[in-house]
Amino acid sequence: MKRDETRERRITMDIIVDAYTPEEQAMGWYYYLEDHLRFPFRAKCAKRRPISPLKVGNGVEVVSMAPEEECEHEMFVNASWNEATLAVPLSQLVSVKASKKIRQAMDDWHYWVAMGYEL
Repeated sequence: MKRDETRERRITMDIIVDAYTPEEQAMGWYYYLEDHLRFPFRAKCAKRRPISPLKVGNGVEVVSMAPEEECEHEMFVNASWNEATLAVPLSQLVSVKASKKIRQAMDDWHYWVAMGYEL
């Protein structure tokens, strides 16, 4: 993936500003996403993950962030699927007809993951 200076600046100055440890970075991401993802919203599975039952193309309603303790190394969201609520990796989902604010927040996280950055 090509480096995006605008996104890098937003991540550095708004999301993980003053975060010196992986735990602080995780909490920066958590609160940024919690603030920018307006729940509920529709999303679909864009890639298969062994830790999730979702298959590519499955639609879900994202209802909230997963508990903080589940997001120490990766961001998870709670999604309604098959009459259950599951914590699924945000990196697995793409928004469906979401607001610009939601798309930007999700794209920021996808960019972070694609660039190989870790918490």
